[in-house]
Amino acid sequence: MRVVFLGSGAFAVPSLEALLERGHDVAALVTQPDREKGRGRALAATPTKAVAERRGLPVLQPRRIKDPAAIEELRALAPDVQVVVAYGQILPRAVIDIPPLRTVNVHSSLLPRYRGAAPIHWAVVNGEAETGVTTMLIDEGLDTGPTLLARSTPIGPEETSPELEPRLARLGAEVLLETLDGLAAGTLVAHPQDHARATLARILKKEDGRIDWSRPAEEIGRRVRGLLPWPGTVTGWSGGELKVLRARVEAAHAGTEPGTVLAVDPEGIVVAAGAGTALRLLDVQPESRRPMPASAFAAGARLRPGARLV
Repeated sequence: MRVVFLGSGAFAVPSLEALLERGHDVAALVTQPDREKGRGRALAATPTKAVAERRGLPVLQPRRIKDPAAIEELRALAPDVQVVVAYGQILPRAVIDIPPLRTVNVHSSLLPRYRGAAPIHWAVVNGEAETGVTTMLIDEGLDTGPTLLARSTPIGPEETSPELEPRLARLGAEVLLETLDGLAAGTLVAHPQDHARATLARILKKEDGRIDWSRPAEEIGRRVRGLLPWPGTVTGWSGGELKVLRARVEAAHAGTEPGTVLAVDPEGIVVAAGAGTALRLLDVQPESRRPMPASAFAAGARLRPGARLV
């Protein structure tokens, strides 16, 4: 099958590689333009571009996929199907309708739940027991197109977003291959989504990472796991800002104001949270410093029981 692949992020890499390994004729990779990165502001390619260059695939990097010149370039490739995985631009109808077998998207949730930009992160933050991947036919809405195939997977009780994402990416590649086989054979039926069941996984904001110690420790812990690597979860202390990188729920306490340090020991820092719960900070990162064990931070900062985090 002749495929044009539109993808940019690391989540898209297993799908692109799976298409190549299966022997599909990938006519080109369409990806985001190279962007400045790091202190030196050197141009960095997308993860998918690195794969394409290694495999000798043509690479297109239009700044705006809806520009007429970009659309004509895609039409000239004459694909049977277009595959979109973590591309980063909204496709106009003129692009969606190019291939006869339509344009297929691999989405990292069980649609219609968690439509939008950050489905993996919000599934962890909200304490979902499972998530998954869905293939769908793209329309002009936000992940609203009819679905083709879906597969679920449990979310581990301590699993973080950076741990869950590559698992879902590999699962998405498997489901994509099944989807293309079904489309080629004419055996797949697209099912309209139940829009009444839809939830939104909105784009993450920096303020989402501010810890509210009045919330239960379990909820804060999920936020620590779910908001990695960005925006991360942050609390304040007397010396500035402190990013919490790893934490676990501790035994309950009674009557202590949320945000109060209950204990400091070789395992970390125990902090009172809402509803009589407590959270142990295991790994942290002070402002302008490297990540470190919470116990090492407490020793250097002379943090003692009774101190307040805000």
